[in-house]
Amino acid sequence: MSIYQHFRPEEREFIDQVQNWQSYVANTYAPKLTDFLDPREQKVLRMIIGENQEVKYAFFGGHEQTERKRAILYPEYYQPMEADFNLSLLEVNYPKKFITIEHPHVLGSLMSLGLNRSKFGDIFVLDGDIQFVVASEVEDYVRLQLDSIGKAKVTLAAVPLENIILTEEHWTEMTTTITSLRLDAIVAAIYNFSREKAKTYITQGLVKVNFTLNENVSFMCEEGDVFSVRGAGRAMIKSIEGKTKKDKWRIVVGKLK
Repeated sequence: MSIYQHFRPEEREFIDQVQNWQSYVANTYAPKLTDFLDPREQKVLRMIIGENQEVKYAFFGGHEQTERKRAILYPEYYQPMEADFNLSLLEVNYPKKFITIEHPHVLGSLMSLGLNRSKFGDIFVLDGDIQFVVASEVEDYVRLQLDSIGKAKVTLAAVPLENIILTEEHWTEMTTTITSLRLDAIVAAIYNFSREKAKTYITQGLVKVNFTLNENVSFMCEEGDVFSVRGAGRAMIKSIEGKTKKDKWRIVVGKLK
């Protein structure tokens, strides 16, 4: 039985990478630090490594509440410490009284530096304060290269991880029934759209699934999937509870207020 059949076709490359990490740790008896993983990638890693006695894993992204985390795969003898995750927290200094900077502006500017998204963790924007987590090995490069966000001139300062600012998230939970687990049906149900409107949003590139743009209306969704629809917020499938007597799927959905 192939391991790939338990996952989505587009995840095959990442599955191979996790297995290579696992083999490296098992063969060298040394720890392996990954780049930042999104929640779906963390879930895939957990499923592949499982409760393997030979190779273990730990995640950390600067705080237990962060979404994006680096992983350390390690042998039994090793005890990972927070410092082993090589994280730096950078604070953005800019003229707050005159300029408003939002999360998409920060992400766009970071992506323009030529680094992969996997080198960056969470971005925090709260009451004009802006911070982001970065892999320590690229901290100097980021501090040297990032001198503006949007039209604002900025400087970056390293701050201790314990000074991280956290935005409080409020999720509401609802149970609904749907005829299909296709992406268009899920988006329509969660966001109270018509099926046609959901299809339009998806095909126009306004929908992300697990932090990746997805334009496939027939994409089959699973428990734990995270969705974001531009202008309509984020949501996730918390659980799929089987089918009703009318052959509909009953799902529990969390939605960020």
